[in-house]
Amino acid sequence: MTFSHAVLAAHGVTRTVFEWGRIQSNSDWIGPVAVAVAVMLLARLIYRKDACELSPTLGWILTLLRTVVILALLVLYLQPQWRTEQERRINSRALVLVDHSLSMGLADSSTGGATRGDQVVESFEKSRLVERLRAKHDVSVFRFGEKLEPLLTLERIEKPTGEETERVDASSPGKVAKEPAETISWKKMLTPSASQTRLGEALGQLIDQQRDAPVSGVIVITDGCQNAGAAPETSLATASEARIPVFPVGVGSDQEPANVRVSDFVVPTRAYPGDQYAVTGYLQTRGLAGQGVTVELLSKAAGEGMATPGEGDLVESRDVILGEDGEVLPVRFELSPDEPGRQTLTLRVKAPAADRNPADNRREADVEIVDRKSRVLLLAGGPMREYRFLRSLLYRDKSVAVDVLLQTAQAGMSQEADKVLDDFPATREAMYEYDSVVALDPDWQALGEEQIALLEDWVAEQGGGLIVAAGAVNMGNSISGWIQDDRMAKIRALYPVTFARRFATDASSYASSEPWPLDFTREGLEAEFLWLGDDEAASQQAWAEFAGVYGYYPVEGAKPGATVLARFSDPRVGSSEKRPVYAAVHFFGTGRVLYLGSAELWRLREVDETHFETVYTKLLRHVSQGRLLRGSSRGALLVDRDRYMLGGTVEVRAQLTDTRLEPLAAESVAMQVFQPGGTVRMVELRGDADRPGTFAGRFTVLEEGAWRLELPIPQSDDERLSRRIQVKMPDVERENSERNDPLLAKIAKATGGRYYVGVARAFSGPDSRNVIDQLKDRTKTVILTGAPNRSWQESWLRWFMIFACGVLFVEWLIRRIVKLA
Repeated sequence: MTFSHAVLAAHGVTRTVFEWGRIQSNSDWIGPVAVAVAVMLLARLIYRKDACELSPTLGWILTLLRTVVILALLVLYLQPQWRTEQERRINSRALVLVDHSLSMGLADSSTGGATRGDQVVESFEKSRLVERLRAKHDVSVFRFGEKLEPLLTLERIEKPTGEETERVDASSPGKVAKEPAETISWKKMLTPSASQTRLGEALGQLIDQQRDAPVSGVIVITDGCQNAGAAPETSLATASEARIPVFPVGVGSDQEPANVRVSDFVVPTRAYPGDQYAVTGYLQTRGLAGQGVTVELLSKAAGEGMATPGEGDLVESRDVILGEDGEVLPVRFELSPDEPGRQTLTLRVKAPAADRNPADNRREADVEIVDRKSRVLLLAGGPMREYRFLRSLLYRDKSVAVDVLLQTAQAGMSQEADKVLDDFPATREAMYEYDSVVALDPDWQALGEEQIALLEDWVAEQGGGLIVAAGAVNMGNSISGWIQDDRMAKIRALYPVTFARRFATDASSYASSEPWPLDFTREGLEAEFLWLGDDEAASQQAWAEFAGVYGYYPVEGAKPGATVLARFSDPRVGSSEKRPVYAAVHFFGTGRVLYLGSAELWRLREVDETHFETVYTKLLRHVSQGRLLRGSSRGALLVDRDRYMLGGTVEVRAQLTDTRLEPLAAESVAMQVFQPGGTVRMVELRGDADRPGTFAGRFTVLEEGAWRLELPIPQSDDERLSRRIQVKMPDVERENSERNDPLLAKIAKATGGRYYVGVARAFSGPDSRNVIDQLKDRTKTVILTGAPNRSWQESWLRWFMIFACGVLFVEWLIRRIVKLA
């Protein structure tokens, strides 16, 4: 039996309830009451016998007192208590899962140029999908591509406009901030950027997370281009068991239009007058297999004909036969430059009339014809194999002038080099001659403070390129080596990794008894300066044949802003992203610094002798871009690489001087970004407070093709620094990119949902048929029971003892007065 009174709380009805702790059902009363009655009868029999010589009234008084005590003990046994109960409503929940893979950035011929992602964003804004769902449900919005990411959690409201929403930032799941619903930027949140579509994994993970909530259904907005991870069928049983219907909304076209496109255009960053170089265009077709097309290569001076991209002098043309659907056809041209300068090359396809998208029939790229040798300083702490092989390689390269400094060599020792140094450069004139420095386990403690400061300025302000390789000689002893030397702070700052200070290690923790392949990150796989082949696939195949390296230097991790390229793959030293960093790169001022965990790239010669030459040639060209590609005496414009995947982030650095060639003093400068479709956007480069004249910024590339960056130099007569980058969509996201109706219909049928073709039909159709009306309200009420009121219990027990003892005292007193034993 319970009694209660209720009040209305913020999250439901709160009641204060009286109950008997030992009574859970009516049958629980029988035992205690029967025992109490029996004891009371026994007490009456005892007093009837003991008080036979007394008056009947006195006997009944004594019996009554003893009965009161027995009843009090019965009440004590039944545990009277007050507790708080809260009746709470758990709102029905609608889940929205949106595909943000790169295939959602494709534009279909029937949409007038709008991408699939644009259609989704427009539907969110125009149909007010989320606001309408919130009339009956709490709404959680997620996105998926390579992984499942939470975006928003919004509570149910009766009036969907002007209310506050709880927003969970995708980069910090669980962090809640409140903002008006109108400020939500769907375009920013749903921008296509993921390089894979893991529909099955995302759906299964979402259902596992939400299966205990009253979920009304899952709305999945996607083109169905599943291309990685577990198949969606694996999650259907889980959804059916949890009774969660899935409502797929298919976007995009179910047919691939006839098209031939230049999928890629590979041009070297630099070439030299008189030296032949190759450029390669890659053609890909759909629906035009076996047809003939003409491919033209045109050239013009960089900066000419900006208003009409593709114009220039015809260099060569070639007739080719297109391959099968999806097949990539390479078209290679050989060029021999005569004069130095920057040239813009254009690869153009004269496509058949059936081609439905002529906008992707050309690609542009820049090449810098450099009429000077690249100057390299090779510094080594000892005559290791990496040093000997690299010294010979650079000495034989006609485009390179190499000076060497072997710190353990005797004075006057002869070596293969243009110049043999006895000491590290100590003047600006000597240091600024070099475009790059390769330091193989160097003894940095042998350098003076002025030499260290000179090296730092050369990298940060002159755009010098530095390659550093760890070793067991000068880095193996972390107690007395340069890593623990406070005087070496500037050297440690140059590295893209952080070192453990005051941490003892020995050679056994440095080397492995067997080789381990390099575990390349996504950034490492996409970095062309690490490619051993003409394309990413060929490069991965070549690296797969490499047995690996034996050692690495243990570091704490990469610095903020650094890019990890590869990790040491031995599973005994960590798993996945916790494995030790083997290769990393970062900007330091306007220069680049690349770190290698050991000097073991010479082992590539065991697979192919040319691999060692290829990788070091590309590494040196990459880190020395800040020196070799300076577009003006007033500064340089640098990007972290020349080729990006769609959805990637471009890191931009600029080093600028004023008319007196002093570092430019400005808070920021504006850079123009020319997109492939002709749109021009402005990107702000913010000044570095620690390094005057250095500016940095970033932007995301969301359109495939050639992008041009132009930075007007302040205080100049319209002098500009320019760079061109190429943006490419991963092949896995372009292949079979048509809408997968059979898969999406199967998901809907297996889970009790419904499949909708197109966002308009799903969100703006008749009320009885659109997806919003199909989601049933599954709001439920639960009772949350609190603990008994402890203070009331303490008070009740106190008064119980007083009352019981008082009654027993009165009984005892009467028995003494009437002289009962």
